[in-house]
Amino acid sequence: MAQDLFLTDVQTLRERARELLERGAVTASYGGDVATAITLLQGVVATELVCVLRYSMHAIAVSGIHSESVGAEFAEHAEEERRHMLAAAKRIDQLGGTPDFNPEGLALRSATEYGDAACLIDMVRENLIAERLVIEHYRELIAYFGAGDPTTRILLERILAEEEEHATDMHDLLVAHQGHPFLPAG
Repeated sequence: MAQDLFLTDVQTLRERARELLERGAVTASYGGDVATAITLLQGVVATELVCVLRYSMHAIAVSGIHSESVGAEFAEHAEEERRHMLAAAKRIDQLGGTPDFNPEGLALRSATEYGDAACLIDMVRENLIAERLVIEHYRELIAYFGAGDPTTRILLERILAEEEEHATDMHDLLVAHQGHPFLPAG
C-alpha cells in the first residue's frame, strides 16, 4: 500500500505517545529546537505587547477633526495585537515554556518600538513603520520554522496576514490625511 511508505504504524505511535508525557505536546516527531522556538516566540509576545500599548495609547491620545474614527481604528488594532500576543504566549506554553510578560526589559525583547508621536499623522506613521517591521520579521520567522514546526509557522502566517491588513489600514489613513499615496500606482 502507498500509505505504508510514509506512515508509522499505529502501534508504534501509541507507544511513542505513552513515552515522555512530561513533554506535553512536544513529541518525538517535533522537527524544531524547542528552546530556540520558545526564545523566538518570547520576542513575538514582547513585540505584540508593545504594539498593544502603542495602539492603545494612540487610541486615547489622538485628537483633531478625524480623531474619533482614527482612534477607533487604533483601538481595533490594539485588540487584534492583544490576540496575537496571547496566541504566541499559548504556543510557548504548548512547547513547555512560560510566556514572559514582565515589563522589565520589554522594549529590549520587542522588535518594534513604543514611539513618542504627538499628532495624528505621526501616530499613523509610527504604526505603519511598526507594521512594516513585523511583516519582515514574521516572514523571516515563518521561513525559520518551515516544516520543522508547522504549528508555529501556521500561527505566524495567520498573524502576518493581519499585520499586512494593519499596514494597509495605516497606509490608507496616511493617504486620506495627506492626500497622496505612498505606494506606486500599478
